[in-house]
Amino acid sequence: MQTVRFGRTGLKVSRFCLGTMSMGSSKWKGWVLDEDKTAPILKSALDLGINFFDMADWYSNGANEEVVGRTLLKLKQRDSLVLATKAFYAMSEDANDQGSSRKHLMASIDRSLRRIGTDYIDLYLLHAFDPHTPLAETMEALHDIVKSGKARYIGACTMYSWQFAEMNAIARQNNWTEFVNMQCQYSLLYREEEREMMPYCQDKGIAVSTFSPLARGYLTGVQKSARTEHDPFLTQFFGDEIDVEIANRVVKVAADRAVQPGQIAMAWVAQNGNSTVPIIGADSPEQLQLAVAAGEIVLSVEERQFLEQAYRPRDMINDYNEIRRPRSFKS
Repeated sequence: MQTVRFGRTGLKVSRFCLGTMSMGSSKWKGWVLDEDKTAPILKSALDLGINFFDMADWYSNGANEEVVGRTLLKLKQRDSLVLATKAFYAMSEDANDQGSSRKHLMASIDRSLRRIGTDYIDLYLLHAFDPHTPLAETMEALHDIVKSGKARYIGACTMYSWQFAEMNAIARQNNWTEFVNMQCQYSLLYREEEREMMPYCQDKGIAVSTFSPLARGYLTGVQKSARTEHDPFLTQFFGDEIDVEIANRVVKVAADRAVQPGQIAMAWVAQNGNSTVPIIGADSPEQLQLAVAAGEIVLSVEERQFLEQAYRPRDMINDYNEIRRPRSFKS
């Protein structure tokens, strides 16, 4: 698989990153795969040339890091892997076991290292923005984590562009380590990051990794799956008449090309230049192979216009915006 430069860093990563939220323990969420079903997918990813794997402490309450780390390190030399993990969400009822305080981040990195079975993380990310902790406290803590050798690079996920820019500005002013990566949601159904976050990152040379290219499975053309049965966010975020129209257009383009709808949705993300590294997920080796093959599909200008033209602006999807104003083609 082709490798790409990760923003302006010297780090090289595979063209696709494997997202592992669906790996860990089915006790956490019904659509999550246990270790016996996870191992074949991770092996297939390595066989396909993927070296970049995304985890989080919160996924499966820590079991995600244990399962993915244990499996990968049995199959591949540690230095051949690019491992990412995240911290922010509550891991217990302890008031300090959440957020982006110095106390929580310092404890979280050590616990993640133990669970994964490594002495460093390649990319350590804030899973969300913490409005209750001074930004300087967070950035200095992340800087110290990097300088201690426990992480090589830092990044952040799913926040407003002004928040991300402000945090990097504070780091720059103090000669601390800056973010090199923004991880955000991006698909044919959710393109709000095209307005500010993606242009900002392109200007600053910050790598953009994008998750949920299939809109939590909405763009697969499959009406019912384990994810749709157990994921309440799917119906909360998607399903208005605009989403339905876009999904139907994806199905039409896929039928014309005799490929899967999910491959068309993935090809659009991989091809349009806004995502440095799309994050893909899979429930089986076969699904993973189809996702990777989508990277070879080249959409025509007419196909891209057909897929894009029904989109209408929508409210941001993040942890701080509970507003979901209705949309329609009439409004």
